[in-house]
Amino acid sequence: MATFDDLQVRRPELAKSYLALIDAQPGRPLAMFAPRRVGKTYFLDHDLAPAAAKHHLLPVYADLWNYKANPLEAINHALEEALDDINVPKSRAGRLGKTPIRKIGLIGASVDLGDAPARRALPTAPQLRLDALVVRLASAAQKPVLLMLDEVQTLGDAEGGDSTIAALRAVLHKRRDILKSVFTGSSQEGLARMLSTAGAPMYQFAQLLDFPALGDEYLELLARHFSSIHPAKSLALEDLRRLYVRIGHKPGLLKDIVKGMSAEGATDIDVGVKQFLTTQATIWNALLQPLDSFDRTVLVMIARGLPPLGRETLDAITALHAGKTATVSKVRAAIDRLLRHNLVNKVANGPVVVDDPLLAEHLRAPQTLAS
Repeated sequence: MATFDDLQVRRPELAKSYLALIDAQPGRPLAMFAPRRVGKTYFLDHDLAPAAAKHHLLPVYADLWNYKANPLEAINHALEEALDDINVPKSRAGRLGKTPIRKIGLIGASVDLGDAPARRALPTAPQLRLDALVVRLASAAQKPVLLMLDEVQTLGDAEGGDSTIAALRAVLHKRRDILKSVFTGSSQEGLARMLSTAGAPMYQFAQLLDFPALGDEYLELLARHFSSIHPAKSLALEDLRRLYVRIGHKPGLLKDIVKGMSAEGATDIDVGVKQFLTTQATIWNALLQPLDSFDRTVLVMIARGLPPLGRETLDAITALHAGKTATVSKVRAAIDRLLRHNLVNKVANGPVVVDDPLLAEHLRAPQTLAS
């Protein structure tokens, strides 16, 4: 029997439209922005990659979020794995087909063919290695490469980020006949800084798009599956839609809430969210525990929608921390630490916000500062 985790909404038409855009502007990447957990990675894996393969492209995915210290190595590693998959097939028959023949028997005699000429080793410098890997991979696959870089703004945050971005742009331009690319990013400010800052290596190089969230088709799928488990009960679509907007159009989070409701057989969305928040509070409190009280207070002020560098906000933070005056520099340092903990996000030309809408609700509770 299917479970909630088996539910899928595929978007092949969106994938085809993105590939058409890529074809129309050789060498120019597409950069898709959306907050975390709205389905960008799922779309790359389940929609764009299969469509690219049918489009005579070799899709290669690299997750830069988990390799923040050295994202260029993550890209090179993904390309090397793809090259290995072509040169060293996983099946025994495939491996035998790739094994060079040393001797051929000719009526009782044999001829030793020796080893085939080997190509020179790949460069060790990561920037040069990137270029060489793209060329070898496209040659081995006999088709262009579609390089899908998840959370690409990470490149700008790494040490030597500008030189890395410049190297990536150079390869994308130089190899535009064999290399296509799609970027995703969950930091609007980070993407804007990388792609829209005059003088930056990627300035106006990529086409920046807002990645569309799943719509009612996903909500209807959840509601139908709930009713298949509880035939006498149903979830109101308007209530699901209201909750979906409230949590920032995050399909995985909505599914988790509905799964909890299904376990109890509950149909009241507001009750389901309340139960979810009660369970989640323990996790959030553990997440906030490493923060000192000053950083936690700054986080609460941001969750309440107050300008963290405003005079009244600074006075309120000072009043809560006897003997520690809140200054602009101290609050900015706290915001930088919160950014590194992935608790807040910067909106381009806008305020700093708490990344998780439900966490923001939890932080706005009166008892949060007291704890």
